[in-house]
Order: sequence, then structure tokens, then C-alpha cells
Amino acid sequence: MPSANLSLTDLRLERPSPGVARLVLDNPAQRNAMSDAMTDSWMRAIDALAADPEVRVVVVTGEGSAFCSGGNPAWIAGEPDASVDYLRTRMMAFYRGWLAIRRLEVPTIAAFNGPAVGAGLCMALACDLRYAAYGAKLSVPFVKLGMHPGMAATYLLPNVVGPVHARDLLLTGRAVEGDEALRMGLVNGVFAAEDFADQVQQIAEGIAATAPIPSRYTKVALRDGGHENFETAIQWEALAQPITLATADLQEGVLAAREKRTADFRGV
Repeated sequence: MPSANLSLTDLRLERPSPGVARLVLDNPAQRNAMSDAMTDSWMRAIDALAADPEVRVVVVTGEGSAFCSGGNPAWIAGEPDASVDYLRTRMMAFYRGWLAIRRLEVPTIAAFNGPAVGAGLCMALACDLRYAAYGAKLSVPFVKLGMHPGMAATYLLPNVVGPVHARDLLLTGRAVEGDEALRMGLVNGVFAAEDFADQVQQIAEGIAATAPIPSRYTKVALRDGGHENFETAIQWEALAQPITLATADLQEGVLAAREKRTADFRGV
């Protein structure tokens, strides 16, 4: 598999079960801040996962007590004399590197084991699903730090929670957690901390067990909030659905349903 022999720093790539890949942000001493080494490792890991046909779902989580505390403050505020053009070029590379998870055509899950702040939350907003442990605080406090939001926050957050909640979170910089995050649609579910990893793993395994070809096509269809209008939706579906009807997995799925057993999907 293409992702088997990667050498990564401040990041781990695990394969806990068939079809499931787990990216663990592994810089706990800095609450998993996005170090330069982690950023480089992240981009290489995403490239490897994109090329790996065995991957059916990707989970992102953090080591230790935090999910991700955001960008590395050592360079966010470390170059006060740098030109705007230089900083813009650097930020664009940083944004594109971390948001490359959007390129993956398999479903992606952000698992908030602890706080997700700023760019860390934005990276999670680029995933398809988000789950949180109770007590995990989620925030985009850019204005509280004296900076404009970045990492596509002004696009991704309204796309996930709608404009009303996005304005609230971006203009106040306040943190939300638990049931409030669930009510506004920022997360898809909240679990007790002691059960959190197992609950997310069960969800990931459930996704990995679905037919991978329609899963990928559905992921693409739903990207950026779905199709622009009704006509483009039915045009896409009138092509994508026949593609999946022509697969062996479709025959297996129908037969498994008839025989009341779990389908064994092979991606063909």
C-alpha cells in the first residue's frame, strides 16, 4: 500500500482496521499545533492516502488532551517586519497544504478528542463528518488575537453551520462545546470521553463497510454543499447511479440484502 512506509514527524498514520486510515496529530507538548514538520508530513500523508486504493475512510484526531491548537504561533506572530506579499504567499501554501484533505474522494472524519482552535477547527471543517468528546471546546478566535480569519474559515464555517451561527462564532470568537455544538450542526455527534475513540472507530468501520464506488461518488456529489441546482443534481445522478448499477458490488449488495447477511463489497 502506498501509505505503508512513510516517515512522518509530529504526525502518525495508523491503519486500525481494514479500509480505515487514521491520521493522528502528534505534537502534544504544543497541543498539536501545526508545526512546520507536521505540515510537511500532513501533505505527504494526504498524497499517499489519495493514491492508496485500500483506503475507504480517513479519521483525523489528536494525541493527548487536544485535537489541534491551530497554527504555530512562533511564525504567526514571529515576523512583524515581513512584507504583506511574503506573508500572503506563506499563508496560501499553509492553507492549501492543510486543506488538501478536501481532495480525498473517500469520506473523512474529524474526531475532536479535545479542543480545536482556529486553523485546527478549520481543517476539521474541511472534513465530511465531525464528532466530539464531551468537554472539547471548539472555536475560531481569530478576531480575539487581532487577525482576520484564515484557512477558509469564512467559507467553510457558513457551509457547515449556516450564516447565522458562522457570524456568531467568527465575530465573537467564543468557544462552543457539547450539545450547543451539536445543535448548530458544528458536530454530528457527541460522546463521553471514555467511549469516544471506540465510538468514532465504529462509525469509521461502518463507512468502510459500504460499497466504495458509490461512497466516493456520493462524497464528490455532496462537496461544497451539493449541486448548484436541481437540474445539475439529476444530471449528475443520472450518470453516477448507472455507473454503480454496472458494478459487481451492486449485485453483491442486492444479494446480501435478500439473504439477510452483511455485504462483502470489493470496490468493483
